[in-house]
Amino acid sequence: MKDLVVTIIQSDLIWENISGNLKRFSQKINALEAQTDLIVLPEMFATAFSMLPEKFAQKMDGEIVSWMRKNAAQKKCVIAGSVIIEQNAKFFNRLIWMRPDGTYEYYNKRHLFRMGLEHEHYAAGGEQKIVELKGWRFMLLICYDLRFPVWSRTRGNYDAMIYVANWPFRRANVWKTLIKARAHENQAFVIGVNRIGDDGNGIAHSGDSAVISPIGAELSTTKSFREHLETVILSAEELKFLRKSFPVELDSDDFEITR
Repeated sequence: MKDLVVTIIQSDLIWENISGNLKRFSQKINALEAQTDLIVLPEMFATAFSMLPEKFAQKMDGEIVSWMRKNAAQKKCVIAGSVIIEQNAKFFNRLIWMRPDGTYEYYNKRHLFRMGLEHEHYAAGGEQKIVELKGWRFMLLICYDLRFPVWSRTRGNYDAMIYVANWPFRRANVWKTLIKARAHENQAFVIGVNRIGDDGNGIAHSGDSAVISPIGAELSTTKSFREHLETVILSAEELKFLRKSFPVELDSDDFEITR
């Protein structure tokens, strides 16, 4: 396990405009000159947080996933972001982990944002997902999942967490507080990538995307309300040293998720 290079892209999203958003992110990714291991995009990066899945959902062989496959291959890195997917007559808010060889894994959002009626339009996922990249283990999570620490509680089975989001500005303090809390309580890196700009419902988003170290330090410099592409290094040595010198996991409580 060696240091890992991670790129986060904080961007405005064009409301329910797949071609426009894919063009925008293509330009941003093409502008990335340095080699990276992982690029993380916001939640529903191709449509924004739409409650019209019957209109915008795609299959896993559709345009959006194909776009992810193409760009992952070109940049020789993993690309992660969530997409509206239809499968077995159900709609999912699905975080896709696309590898450069075209293979992928995915996580279906567990906690659907009922205040935005997400639970009326999408099916909830029922399984956690941990993926591997160059010896690093990542837990994949989406937006509202951040409020539920039991779902993301470590069992010593991951090194970093990814939250992709469309988290509103009016609750930005909650976002900034909880991503640090998740890092502290799990002794893990946290990568949180949120959008900026107003959505189709007039709801403002400040972004506040960040990479947080296992001791809660902010490793990124991305500013609120600004479009930004930033590359950060995750230190394997820092993670190993903390877990060895301060092994809180040895005193953690056992639990079982039954719902």
